[in-house]
Amino acid sequence: MPDFLAEAQALFEYTQSLRRDFHMHPEIGFKEVRTAEIVARELTSLGLEVHTGIAKTGVVALLEGVKPGPLIALRFDMDALPVLEETGAEYASQNTGVMHACGHDGHTAIGLTVAKILHSHRSELAGSLRLIFQPAEEGQGGAEGMIAEGALDNPKPDKIIGLHLWNEKPLGWIGISNGPAMAGAEIFKIKVRGKGGHGAAPHLANDPLLAAAQIITTLQSVVARNIAPLQAAVVSVCTIHGGEAFNVIPQEVHLAGTIRTFEPSVREKVLERFEIIVYGLAETMGCRAEVELRRLTPAVINDAAIAARAQKVASQTLPESTLETSNYITMGSEDFAFMMEKVPGCFIFLGSANKEKGLDASHHHPRFDFDEQALSRGAALMASVAAEFL
Repeated sequence: MPDFLAEAQALFEYTQSLRRDFHMHPEIGFKEVRTAEIVARELTSLGLEVHTGIAKTGVVALLEGVKPGPLIALRFDMDALPVLEETGAEYASQNTGVMHACGHDGHTAIGLTVAKILHSHRSELAGSLRLIFQPAEEGQGGAEGMIAEGALDNPKPDKIIGLHLWNEKPLGWIGISNGPAMAGAEIFKIKVRGKGGHGAAPHLANDPLLAAAQIITTLQSVVARNIAPLQAAVVSVCTIHGGEAFNVIPQEVHLAGTIRTFEPSVREKVLERFEIIVYGLAETMGCRAEVELRRLTPAVINDAAIAARAQKVASQTLPESTLETSNYITMGSEDFAFMMEKVPGCFIFLGSANKEKGLDASHHHPRFDFDEQALSRGAALMASVAAEFL
């Protein structure tokens, strides 16, 4: 196999300039107009077949090898977050209140670099590569939109690979799970309606705040007492809003949060207990609950055979790296899972933090930034994994 790491390092200035440009001009989900235009421009300059406007701002390109073979898809997300940047970097966001706080600017730059690298090797490729640049990964339905508009059709890819720069781990680390990698996620909203009244006469009211407090506390029993200790689940109430005055019991209280699971049977049990607790406790406290549950993503579960080959390639391409396999699982979620429900695949984590440089803020933090040496490593790894299957 060619030395893709050396080729990626030779293209570092190209990758870095793209990443910093994307970082300075971040765009939130389904509004990645400028980003998509640059992506399409770079792919078109290579002579690839390029399709734009998929799920509003998505871009798909086809890179064909000269020999017959499978179709491999690589997916890269492009959207930023509604976060006010506090990094102080020279390439900080110029779009106030919007920031690339999750590394998607790096993913997009890596994807374009992979296209450039593999285009120069197309005479050696047996098969074709579909490059998917996806909008709106951050909980807005970007993957589902691209699937609905044919990004995985005509023909359907044989395998699909995704990558995420991962600031939870240092530069030089790679995580490729043999199975579950990221949790499935639900979003819930709860409205607890009671009977308001004066704070000095609570016996004349049906207090939705008290009911909400009971619900929050009891929901913690779902994982503690209904899920086997060796299985994983999370139920988190993350917001509570109710009341305006210190001496007025409000009419209603609003809660919102998230549920995370891996296994379908665990998800079913958690959702069952969740609804029993919410509705039952609200009624017990003389209130009424309304629940809105929305599935955000399924779990990301790597195909074991594809993961094994990706692990082998990672060890060969980045031999000095620490490779973590079966033990690395995160409760974070990722809508790449929707694509993996359609096509067997593998999701790769690539360490990108550098504590000595102060580049170790967590994802979605206003000071999030990563060591840009991860860009070349990511491009080399994705190019190598794609070439392994072609």
